[in-house]
Amino acid sequence: MKIPKIVTRNGAVALFAAVLLLHSNVMAGPPLLCEAFEIGSAKSLPWQGPDWTAVRPDYDGSRLIDDTLALLNAETPVIVRMETLRRATVYVRKDPKLAAALLSRLKARAHEAEARGERNALALFDAGYLIETYRQAHAISIATREEYWKFSQDDPGKDPDGYGLVLKAIQYRGKDAEMEFAAALIAAEGKRGYEEHLQRAVAGARDGSLLARNLERHFAHRGKGRPVFASK
Repeated sequence: MKIPKIVTRNGAVALFAAVLLLHSNVMAGPPLLCEAFEIGSAKSLPWQGPDWTAVRPDYDGSRLIDDTLALLNAETPVIVRMETLRRATVYVRKDPKLAAALLSRLKARAHEAEARGERNALALFDAGYLIETYRQAHAISIATREEYWKFSQDDPGKDPDGYGLVLKAIQYRGKDAEMEFAAALIAAEGKRGYEEHLQRAVAGARDGSLLARNLERHFAHRGKGRPVFASK
């Protein structure tokens, strides 16, 4: 079995420079919501088409919490978790009770793990990432007058620091380039540490991986040319 090589130091630095150069052209909207994450053939919540709000109108919303929790199992890659939580946020955009219930379940799962002394990085990540996604959805609701997007959840500013939970998850996991990618997207909204997160995400990208494809999609797809990743 051929094992992919980690991006070389020179390649990582070159790609890092490229994505930083293109950063100002890419972040046109809330980055956790306005661009879908590429997940290949991985399973997530039902979706139709490439649009970032392309929910399935026939999806039974009463199943959303159970479906989401089932999808966020220990085997699910971080980027697939990010897309699942993004889709869940779009589904609950006009249902404040459902939005609150989903967040409550994820926070409870993280708190229970901490109370048992478990270093459950994925539970912390899911709760923190959803808090930050809700925060961006709330900002969209304030900025738009369109009835299609009215995120009715209370101001997520009252919630714990989701970014802080993601940082704690990274600390628990050790080196995790996909979590660094998530942290970079959160930090791109004005938080310190953006460049460091992005640099670590790029350094851990493997050619052809979900991470490499999403780095290109979210940071470099509007630029001139394609970042060069190390070959497998």
